[in-house]
Amino acid sequence: MTLENRLQLLRQQIREHDHRYYVLDAPVISDSEYDRLFQELLVLETDNPDLITQDSPTRRVGGAPAAGFSQVHHRRPMLSLGNAFSDTDMKSFIERVCRRLEGADPNALSLVCEPKIDGVAVSLVYEKGCLAYAATRGDGVRGEDITLNVRTIASVPLRLLGEGWPDWLEVRGEIFMPLEGFRQMNQRLQDRGERPFVNPRNAAAGSLRQLDPAVTARRPLDISCYSASAAEGAQGLPASHAATLEILGRWGFKISPEWEQLTGAQACLEYCARLLARRDSLRCEIDGVVCKVDSLAFQQRLGAASRSPHWAIARKFPPREEMTRVLAVDFQVGRTGVLTPVARLDPVAVGGVTISNASLHNMHAVQRLDLRSGDAVLVCRAADVIPCVVRVLRERRPPGARPVVMPSACPDCGAELEYSLDEAQVRCAGGVSCPAQHKEAIRHFCSRRALDVSGLGEKLIDQLVDSSLVQTLADLFRLTHSQLAALKLMGDKSASNLIKALTAARQTTLPRFLYGLGIRDVGEVTAANLAASFGELSALMDADEQRLQAIEDVGPVLAPRIVRFFRQTHNREVIAQLLAVGVTWEPAQSTSASPSSQPLAGQSWVLTGTLETMDRSRGKLLLQQLGARVVGSVSARTTAVVVGEQPGSKRDKAQELGIDIKDERAFLAFLKEWNLEP
Repeated sequence: MTLENRLQLLRQQIREHDHRYYVLDAPVISDSEYDRLFQELLVLETDNPDLITQDSPTRRVGGAPAAGFSQVHHRRPMLSLGNAFSDTDMKSFIERVCRRLEGADPNALSLVCEPKIDGVAVSLVYEKGCLAYAATRGDGVRGEDITLNVRTIASVPLRLLGEGWPDWLEVRGEIFMPLEGFRQMNQRLQDRGERPFVNPRNAAAGSLRQLDPAVTARRPLDISCYSASAAEGAQGLPASHAATLEILGRWGFKISPEWEQLTGAQACLEYCARLLARRDSLRCEIDGVVCKVDSLAFQQRLGAASRSPHWAIARKFPPREEMTRVLAVDFQVGRTGVLTPVARLDPVAVGGVTISNASLHNMHAVQRLDLRSGDAVLVCRAADVIPCVVRVLRERRPPGARPVVMPSACPDCGAELEYSLDEAQVRCAGGVSCPAQHKEAIRHFCSRRALDVSGLGEKLIDQLVDSSLVQTLADLFRLTHSQLAALKLMGDKSASNLIKALTAARQTTLPRFLYGLGIRDVGEVTAANLAASFGELSALMDADEQRLQAIEDVGPVLAPRIVRFFRQTHNREVIAQLLAVGVTWEPAQSTSASPSSQPLAGQSWVLTGTLETMDRSRGKLLLQQLGARVVGSVSARTTAVVVGEQPGSKRDKAQELGIDIKDERAFLAFLKEWNLEP
């Protein structure tokens, strides 16, 4: 391939990647691959200046503005930064700066270093102290007007604080999504079965490109400002970059707390090393450090090339995203029985860590990615540390790539799997009998509202399971004093107390036992209804779906789950073992046998707001034990309304209708009259 053809190919590839990254927000290569392409083009053009074309990517700054937004012309071009990939590159940059400043000392030059936040560069323009408009970088000359969206970001001042600012002020910064907000937002999207964002930068870019500002307002966006300029001849800005950052803070702008004013090249290198070591603990994603000459007069003397300034550089950190290949896809069973597909990868170093596995979340995510075993993929350390498959490079898919198929049974215990059309998750129906769910099953079985075994915390459960002392729920009741006393953090007294608690827990109630089994979506209220309807466990275990659906709170979704749970041979064995070690209860009394004998029979109650001493499901159960019917809306037939914090319109409607309203204190006193505890 000739040099001209190589240059043409590089330019074409970089333009396509620029369009995908800046306009479509859907890159198909990692940042490190892009940097390698761009660096190669830059070197070839530097060595062959006669072959540089005006439309080369090295002559421009970014992508074109997206359709749907009006355009803004920047008074000063929004330039990109040159990159330094090593300490040697950083030293070379500072030496070049000093040569251009005619002999300045590299060891005495005043510099400012700041984190290079991975977000969206924006320009904020203020006129007479008020935000006039905001724009993206766009192609560096023209950006997108995103004023309405930026106004929704709480950390962007709409009016400046203090005094002394010029009548026309442009402040530039990076809008980003904090990592914790990114995690929480993606979790909400996954819970709704929607597509999560790949990384915080894409999330921020997508949020700013919303045509409806109300959508942007719901996104956890933040800003970090890093420069300012005024109209020519205006007063109000200081003579150094460090002083500019300080005065911006006084005017109400958010500045990175990590910036430092430093002297000399060595101090900059040490700063970069410190920040790289703390990268995983920062609140936002960064991909390097920006190093700038502090003196604004020096910046003006140094000037800029068509694409980047001569007075600043970005020291790039090891990439968070790399390309590798999927060797296979396995399925892991979590503590709650959820099956998670996991990609087994050809090991690849990402951000200084070798990644060989990446969670795929659920089958919906696999289908959205169109992932197959053998595919070439981009992987990253999402939200700093979690290995994640970003996207599949379909153009590199080998002929033998195999589709991912959900297993026909639980890979850990062989139990049936539970599928739901309205959920992204698939679960093992093995429950208490599944080895992968042992610890969670024990914790739930011994919780306060199940068998109420005090003194059995999460760390102790880990010890009991990891040491093989407890392999089934029944093993809890076979524990001896000597076994417990020999465990870490356990003494003679603690062991004696736990043995007493386990002995007391053998005598329970059928509702507590059913709740403790951890049947999916069978809470306290449903467990009480099942016990009251069937009276004995054996009848419930043999019930069919039609019989179960006749019970309050059991519908066409829950009934098959209950049938499936009791149909599992492993679960029946666990129940038989518990009965064999002496877990027992008094026969349950059906609430339907003599409804008139219950104090609240025939009454309709409503619970609203947040209760401090109990959750609403517990309050509902207690009222049902007294014979009340607990409903979700207030009407003229409502007997009483229990209100907690932030009760909403139900309390107002009860007041209008003259219905008895009980706050939490009055409700607790009412329950105490009937010897009921929250």
